[in-house]
Amino acid sequence: MIGRLSGTVLEKNPPQILLDVGGIGYEVDVPMSTFYHLPALGEPVVLHTHLAVREDGHFLYGFFSVEERAAFRQLIKVSGIGARTALAVLSGLSVNDLAQAVALQETARIVKVPGIGKKTAERLVLELKDKLGKALPHTGATLTATAPGAPADDRSDILNALMALGYNEKEALRATKDLPPDTGVSVGIREALKVLAKV
Repeated sequence: MIGRLSGTVLEKNPPQILLDVGGIGYEVDVPMSTFYHLPALGEPVVLHTHLAVREDGHFLYGFFSVEERAAFRQLIKVSGIGARTALAVLSGLSVNDLAQAVALQETARIVKVPGIGKKTAERLVLELKDKLGKALPHTGATLTATAPGAPADDRSDILNALMALGYNEKEALRATKDLPPDTGVSVGIREALKVLAKV
């Protein structure tokens, strides 16, 4: 099991990044909450990882915090929730928001995530009710999404990231139409997700 990677960021193609660890390039899928925290290309980063072994290959998922990874591992245990959907949940809701939604049985907050219907949200709340809080390490860490601005041509990367999360092109375009032209990828994705969460 690969539980942690410490290396240099070579590429960012949300939701996937390429991480150079000792000369080996690891393709790692990350939720947008982790993507916001990534340093610039060529800079070092440490990710807590989850390795999934399936018939069609080995897949690595990376997280900025152990809390995110713990939540991811609980999510993929829920019937009907795959890794891609779990990443989408963590991209649309912080770990604290997810835990709160589960504790208060607020399925309405969860169905706003692409790929999550009412029945899946109800099953998720039911199955995680007594598990999520216990599974999360209580480190006292709170994540705040901050990211520097980037060139205007990053707009296509923002759209691609939103569509990779399950939104269609029309929804992605609507969510990004009011973004300032100099909005960077990380900030743009975060702001677009806020707009989509209000719909």
